[in-house]
Amino acid sequence: MFVQEEKIFAGKVLRLHVCASDGVEWLEEATEDTSVEQLKERCLKHCAHGSLEDPKSVTHHKLIHAASERVLSDTKTILEENIQDQDVLLLIKKRAPSPLPKMADVSAEEKKKQEQKAPDRDAIVRATASLPSCNMDRAVVQTSMRDFQTELRKILLSLIEVAQKLLALSPGAVELFTKANAMLDEDEDERVDEAALRQLTEMGFPESRAVKALRLNHMSVPQAMEWLIEHAEDPTVDTPLPVPASPGVAGAEASAEAAAGPSEGDEEARDELTEIFKKIRRKREFRPDARAVISLMEMGFDEKEVLDALRVNNNQQNAACEWLLGDRKPSPEELDQGIDPDSPLFQAILDNPVVQLGLTNPKTLLAFEDMLENPLNSTQWMNDPETGPVMLQISRIFQTLNRT
Repeated sequence: MFVQEEKIFAGKVLRLHVCASDGVEWLEEATEDTSVEQLKERCLKHCAHGSLEDPKSVTHHKLIHAASERVLSDTKTILEENIQDQDVLLLIKKRAPSPLPKMADVSAEEKKKQEQKAPDRDAIVRATASLPSCNMDRAVVQTSMRDFQTELRKILLSLIEVAQKLLALSPGAVELFTKANAMLDEDEDERVDEAALRQLTEMGFPESRAVKALRLNHMSVPQAMEWLIEHAEDPTVDTPLPVPASPGVAGAEASAEAAAGPSEGDEEARDELTEIFKKIRRKREFRPDARAVISLMEMGFDEKEVLDALRVNNNQQNAACEWLLGDRKPSPEELDQGIDPDSPLFQAILDNPVVQLGLTNPKTLLAFEDMLENPLNSTQWMNDPETGPVMLQISRIFQTLNRT
C-alpha cells in the first residue's frame, strides 16, 4: 500500500478551539508543523470576512492565544508558538490604521503650534527695541529678595540686645533678670516640641523613646525617626539620658546685685548685664549632627568646612551641601552680626507696639535665645500665646518691606 510522504512525517495533530469576533466557535485540527499563517487561512474559511482570493483578508486578521494573551506570529509554527492540544485561539480582525491627515489639516496644526510657540531671542529683541535699556544685575535682584530665615537670625541678635537693655532699665530689673536668667540657664533638652512628639507617637513609637530621640536630634522629626529605627533593637534604647548638673545660683545672685547696684553705677550694671547674657549664649555651643558630618565629609569636604556649613544651615544636610557647592553665603562670621540698627526694617520692628511690649517679657528673650540655637523650635514659639504675637508681627513687617 502506498502512503503519502507528508503523512508519514507529519507531526502530532492538535485539536484547537477557535473563536471569531462575531461569536462563531469551532474545532480546528492542525499538525504541530503547521504555520500560524496557514492555520489563519483555514480559520478564515469559517468566517465571512472577505475571500481567500484577497491577500488582505489574511493580513488584516490575527490569531491570539487566549490563555497567554499573545499575538501569534505568522512566520512561526504551532510548535514554535508552544500551542498545546485543546488550547483556545481567538481570530480577531486587526484595527485599521488611522488615515493620514490631509495637507490642509497639517497646515492648520502647524500654524497652531507656531502660534503657541514661545518667542525666541531675536523676537524678544525686536519687540523690546523701543524700550529704554536697563542694566540689572541678577545677583542684586536675588539679594533684594531676602530669605526670612536668613534675616531672622540677624533680627533676633539685635532684638536680644534691646531686650537686655530694657530688662535692665525696668523698675523691677532684679526680679525680671532673675526670672530671665533662670529660664535661660534651663537645659534646653528639658523642653520637647509637643507637635514633633505627637507625630512620633502617632507613628507608634513609645513616648519615652520619642522624647529621647527628639532631644538627641535637636527636635528634628525625620532625624529622630531615623534614630528610633536604627536603635529599635538596642538594649539601651530605653535608658534615660543623663541629667545635667543644675546651674549654679551664684551667677544669678551676682548678676542680680549688679543689676540692682547704686544709681551712679546704672550704666556699668547694664553693660555687665549685657556681657552676662552674651556669656550665657556662648555656653550653648553648636552641636553638629554626626551623621550629616560623616555624609558631607565622604563627599570630599574638609571637616571645618562641613561644620561651618551645618552651623550656617541649622544642621540641615541638604542645605549645607548646597551651601558648600555654592557661593557660601552667608558666611559663618555673619551669623553673629545683627541687623543694621538704622535700617528701615529694624526701625519698623522697634516701632511696633506688640514688639515693644514683648521685649519687656523675659519669656520673649528666652524665645529669641532658643531660636538662635535651635531654629527648628521656631514653630513652638510661634504657637506660644506670649511670644507668638511678637514673632507674627516681625514676620509681617519683614514680608511687607521685602515686597516694597
